[in-house]
Formats: sequence, structure tokens, C-alpha cells
Amino acid sequence: MRLSTRNQLTGTIVAVELGTVMATVKVRLDGGEQIVTSSITKDAAVDLALKVGQTATVLVKSTEVTIGVE
Repeated sequence: MRLSTRNQLTGTIVAVELGTVMATVKVRLDGGEQIVTSSITKDAAVDLALKVGQTATVLVKSTEVTIGVE
């Protein structure tokens, strides 16, 4: 699949928490300990059959991207 989203981060699902309507999915990014958390609908999580240990791509599409430095 080809997507127009430029920010595509690969990683491994480390947690899937299904709520009544929404789900929280945590993905540890490849090459480090950074974790990205996404809130999606429970239906989407079930349809995608998301499971801990599964490889996933986090897609970030935003009109604003902030950069911080020390």
C-alpha cells in the first residue's frame, strides 16, 4: 500500500486496551524505547485484529509538527 502520509514510523505493538467505544494502542518505535500512543475506535482495533507483538506502522498526519531541543 502506498500512502501520501509522509510521517510513517514503524514499530511493535506493546499494548492494546479495548474500552466500550474506544481503544488505546501503544507502539514502541523501532530503534529505541519511544512509545507512541494512539486512540482509535474499538471497531477499528477489532477489524485490524491488533495484537501485542505485532509489527505496525504509525502514520502521523498533522497541519502542525513541533520540534523541541535542549
